[in-house]
Amino acid sequence: MRLLGLEQADDRAVWDYARGNGLTLVSLDADFAEMAVLLGSPPKVIWLRCGNQSTAVVESLLRSRAAAVAEFEQSDAACLEIYLLS
Repeated sequence: MRLLGLEQADDRAVWDYARGNGLTLVSLDADFAEMAVLLGSPPKVIWLRCGNQSTAVVESLLRSRAAAVAEFEQSDAACLEIYLLS
């Protein structure tokens, strides 16, 4: 968000930016998942249900679910929840 000048932006501003630019939001924040339910997509939301983890763990989690993410992107669903199973 910093690279876009949105580090201090509220959730709605981030949502609007993602929608206007054809982006998918990936977040640990339940607020975006709730917005997806209320507002629908775009943008789509990938909600990481793994708590605070290192970048390496998040990267591994997303890579291990690449097929599910690709399927989600082609679906009508607004939110995909991805869990870290330990």
